[in-house]
Amino acid sequence: AIPKAIKVMEGVYTVVGSFIWGNPTNFGLNNNLSAVVFKDGVFIYNGGPNEAVAYSFHQQIKRLTNKPVKWLAVENDQGHAYFGASYWYDVGVKNLYSEQRANQNWNRIFESNKKSYAEGRGKVITQSVRNVTDQFTTFEGSKTIDVGGGETVELINFGGGHTPSMTGMYIPSRKLLFTGDLGFNERLPGLLKRSKVKEWISSFEKMVSMVPEDVIVIPGHGTPTDLATLKKQTYDYFVTLTNNVQAIVDRNGTIEEAEAIDQSKHQDRPVFDQLSKANARHIYKELMAEKLEK
Repeated sequence: AIPKAIKVMEGVYTVVGSFIWGNPTNFGLNNNLSAVVFKDGVFIYNGGPNEAVAYSFHQQIKRLTNKPVKWLAVENDQGHAYFGASYWYDVGVKNLYSEQRANQNWNRIFESNKKSYAEGRGKVITQSVRNVTDQFTTFEGSKTIDVGGGETVELINFGGGHTPSMTGMYIPSRKLLFTGDLGFNERLPGLLKRSKVKEWISSFEKMVSMVPEDVIVIPGHGTPTDLATLKKQTYDYFVTLTNNVQAIVDRNGTIEEAEAIDQSKHQDRPVFDQLSKANARHIYKELMAEKLEK
């Protein structure tokens, strides 16, 4: 079974996924799945990495409330956000939301991602997922959804970084922010092949400028926290590493020098060994390409 949902505040629950990679032993679940109970129903943030995990999460929700799941938003065009969407659609959730570019991209990469998820996380739990991108309501900058009881949910594309677009979710009435993969707590954030560190930094700044300082944060990975902690764990990590790599690039230093940057103050964070040097390499290549373009 997937981890038990933790109560973040009244009517708000999140399942904190594994701090390592998605694999068969954690059923592919290495990110957070969240549910918010409103007067008229339940709003889900992230569909899950497969239908089995989505089903398991749904069973937990049913034990917490008798209200129906009415809305689902996905954070980006990654499997852990999207693959479970076909389960939610099949059980009657018709209000599905995604940022336009993420939805188009997911439609394009669906088959190749399904293949890689089956290989890395298990064929049996991946084979039933279907592409339901044509059922999603898409938006560009932001979308406000009336969820009844005088409350609204704001879906906001804070910009690129980890993936080309990142949909966060903010609930003003509860001062509650879901960052998606713009925010990592505990585990070290990682740069994917298509990630851009400078975009990530500016998207994070945009997010912080749009919400009150005292929000409660449910990150994309890691346990719920406050904005100051999240900033330290994600933004400050990237800003410091980028500045250190920039100094090497400015004097035409090597990628090996970037790898050798001392990141030891983060060594106790999960996946440090797998990601710290890789992040430095990624940033070096990004900054060096930028330099050569000038």
